[in-house]
Amino acid sequence: MGRRAVAEFVGTFTLVFIGVGSIVAGVTGGIVGVALAHGLAIAVMVSAVGHISGGHFNPAVTAGFLVTRRIEPKLAGLYIVTQFVAATVAAILLRWLWPSIAGKNAATIGAPTLHLVSPFEGAVIEAILTFFLVWVVFATAADPRGTFKQIAGLAIGLTITLDILAAGTLTGAAMNPARAFGPELVGNDWTNAWVWYVGPLVGGAIAALAYEWLYLRPLAPVPVGPEETGVLEPRPGDAAAS
Repeated sequence: MGRRAVAEFVGTFTLVFIGVGSIVAGVTGGIVGVALAHGLAIAVMVSAVGHISGGHFNPAVTAGFLVTRRIEPKLAGLYIVTQFVAATVAAILLRWLWPSIAGKNAATIGAPTLHLVSPFEGAVIEAILTFFLVWVVFATAADPRGTFKQIAGLAIGLTITLDILAAGTLTGAAMNPARAFGPELVGNDWTNAWVWYVGPLVGGAIAALAYEWLYLRPLAPVPVGPEETGVLEPRPGDAAAS
């Protein structure tokens, strides 16, 4: 469990340090650069340590595995605590390394904010974006027929990238309570904070349960007819004809 927790810490720390760091440093390309920074950080870390911890790096993903009973509650709790701690440490380091920028206000340390949408609309957007993310995680990493060993990291990272491109200017597209918590705590900005906890947790749980019920639950065997077995029943008149 300790080794898995370390992998989750490194992965979550990378997401926040690189993703939020791109905001703090004012990366070239605006929203495109921010989206790529978050997506590439996740793609690299899922590919690097996904075989150790599963590459959650997100309490919403861990909660999805918990509600579908794919992770033990004790380990899920350890993962979630580790993710929040890692995000906080990353935000603290960013505040220390870029004091002239990150010290101005909470927004410059990467705390997600709402633009042009109400808190309820923001929560719905975050739920939808996280639904996409957790759906892809289950399809590539949890489904034994998926492509975990080949492209899971890339698929998950690209999902984060497209989500940020779609709604980053509206809600920040955090899709991750830990990603929101670290900058909010360090920046001391809790305005509409519930949006980035309720939205991702609800959206992630719905995606996990839907994929589990539709594709991963044991299905009743399909009745096999004579054509499928290769043994054909004699038709009326066959014996007489022979």
